[in-house]
Amino acid sequence: MPERPQAENAAKAPKAPRSTAAGKAAGKASGKATGSATKKAAAPRRQARGERRIAQLLDAAASVFCRTGYAAASTNAIAREAEVSPGTLYQFFPNKEAIAVHLGDELLRRARDMHGQAFLPENLDKPLPELLDAVLDPVIAFNCENPAFWALMHGSGIPGITQEREELHSGLLERVQGILRTFCPDGSPEELTRVSGMILGIFKAALDLILASEGAERAAYVAELKTVLLRYLEPMLAAPHLH
Repeated sequence: MPERPQAENAAKAPKAPRSTAAGKAAGKASGKATGSATKKAAAPRRQARGERRIAQLLDAAASVFCRTGYAAASTNAIAREAEVSPGTLYQFFPNKEAIAVHLGDELLRRARDMHGQAFLPENLDKPLPELLDAVLDPVIAFNCENPAFWALMHGSGIPGITQEREELHSGLLERVQGILRTFCPDGSPEELTRVSGMILGIFKAALDLILASEGAERAAYVAELKTVLLRYLEPMLAAPHLH
């Protein structure tokens, strides 16, 4: 009989959980869910930080390419310009060429958008001096604001960028030919191509001088470019056909 109270106490005692494994599993599941939510919340922040770092590196590369040229530039110089370690740079770009291609793609996209604004159809209704202003001003402004564009398009020698540059040049040639065709509908394709090529050649030569100068001197070169093109084109556009 002395054992009975113990049995009754045992019966009255609260039962232990049937299994602690289920509780642990529930805890783990809850932890995983919380961790997953945290990771999802952190992903956009990491992505935003990565995008800012890429933009920082591209800006630094643009400065270095303009200052030294593409051939003399190095990833170490770009990292120093961006105030990051070379290891940080290599997390985003494997080499200098990859940086140049990424930067070139971005600048080419902006250039195409700018050309669309410069060659608006309504500009064709303007007198020649105003037409030159409407077309040349945004093109010159873009190149002055993005000097790395000129440095990469004409100094990198990277096959992909070279091909993109040639396509951009062909597109510009077609746009200029379209303007000439409007004013000189009787001009032959050969004449339109030759004059368009001359216009782009004059522009490129002048752009070298424009980019190498600043302030009043730059403005003077821009004015000279417009004067040259105006005097070159006025007799042609006044005639019934190109000569």
